[in-house]
Amino acid sequence: MTCSSSPFHSLPNPTAETDQLTPSLSHRHATKKAHLMASSNPSLPPSFWSSSSSSNYCPSITQMSSDHIISVLLLLPVESILSFSMTCKRFRSLASADSLWEPICRREWGGGRVDALIASFTPQERQRLSWKRLYAQVSQLSSLSCRRLSSRSGGLPSPRASHSLNLVSDWLVLFGGGCEGGRHLDDTWAAYIGNGRNRVICWQHVNSGVPSGRFGQTCTLLGNFLLLFGGINDNGDRLNDTWIGEVFYEGQLDLRIAWRLLNVSSIVPPPRGAHAACSAGDKRMVIHGGIGLNGLRFNDTWILNLSDDFGSGRWHQVTNVRPSPPPRSGHSLTWIGGTYMVLFGGRASGYEVLNDVWIFHIGDGNPEWKELKLSGLPSETPLPRVGHSATLILGSKILIYGGEDSERRRKDDFWVLDVGALQKFQTIGPKKSPRKLWKRLQVEGHHPEYRSFHGACTDRSGHYVYVFGGMVDGVIHPAEAYGLRFNGELYQVELLLQL
Repeated sequence: MTCSSSPFHSLPNPTAETDQLTPSLSHRHATKKAHLMASSNPSLPPSFWSSSSSSNYCPSITQMSSDHIISVLLLLPVESILSFSMTCKRFRSLASADSLWEPICRREWGGGRVDALIASFTPQERQRLSWKRLYAQVSQLSSLSCRRLSSRSGGLPSPRASHSLNLVSDWLVLFGGGCEGGRHLDDTWAAYIGNGRNRVICWQHVNSGVPSGRFGQTCTLLGNFLLLFGGINDNGDRLNDTWIGEVFYEGQLDLRIAWRLLNVSSIVPPPRGAHAACSAGDKRMVIHGGIGLNGLRFNDTWILNLSDDFGSGRWHQVTNVRPSPPPRSGHSLTWIGGTYMVLFGGRASGYEVLNDVWIFHIGDGNPEWKELKLSGLPSETPLPRVGHSATLILGSKILIYGGEDSERRRKDDFWVLDVGALQKFQTIGPKKSPRKLWKRLQVEGHHPEYRSFHGACTDRSGHYVYVFGGMVDGVIHPAEAYGLRFNGELYQVELLLQL
């Protein structure tokens, strides 16, 4: 894994006499590339490319209007835009324009996330917003701020681990999990979090008994539907039922969930818990691995396709795919958009803990797994872990938090996996990839305790991550399994952006 900085690590001084700022081949290449893109840009009027003096006339890009240059720059990768900005004063100004960088942010992060992010800003923050600076801040993310959220008087979710935590619109939804004595829970709770600036929340008990109690299940969000699969009850039974819950809410006043068993095909995954799952679009979910009967760990991959009305679903197993991840449980599977998802970590059949990274591509009838074999120093990658959380945050990065090692020592570190670097890694390989895949983040504020098997989810913008519960160190024997205790605190993790 390479260690070079991002394009924004040190923005060049236009007046400095350095090798980077000399009219170099890279700058000339960027200008030539922009010119070639302009010549094939259908948005430019035909009259621009005609000349009364010569039918062979081809104008310089310097003669194009600012709007047309920006439309061309939007077709280029960010690295080329930065090189292009070094060629002259006018291009430097155009390459810093909000009219260029706002579309880039929307293209790379998603319009919905950007809209939610802007809605969370104060009027003063919106007024001084620079889209280029925002892009740079997110690309170079290096630190987080953590705070423990308080709850108003009233009922509270009991401490738990191996539960589900999802965000539906602006509501946190918590279900199930395990608690003291190895007992399962069957309760559902909800809390309105709004734009992320609330420091005090109010939990509402939504219902109990449906779905039946369990821990180690997965619960995936598909629009306003929650899709729950599997888990383990307090008798040790592994489950393979599929539940779907439609979420109804009235602003910040009330939320309810209409749960029902999903009508699925006769072919279903074997019963399991501690598996990993994620959505793969609007009507599809993928699961992998987990613990079956007699502690057997799986390495199978299953896809659930839902009907258009969410009334039924059909499971099918992905078979004859080599290579594929070895059997494991307590790992994570994160959808990164399109038909791709990322698997990380977990506990293998021999009880060893892993930190490998795999990419799963559903494709059009030809799914495939691909392992990312990273090189570099051990300090540049997260240590092996199980029971961690993985959430897709702003800037197309996966935030890994916590977990525990093979000796059940819990962790409190935060790492980000750069999805953009992943894409380049797959294309050109680890030796030529210009960006690091992994980065450890610094933490400010009220740092959460070391924990594993907690729940985590991100808000609609990806600017805030919420963490609830999990297993934390006990007081008497902090490093021993019997010194563990269940936690019932809610934390908000904020990406630190200097707006």
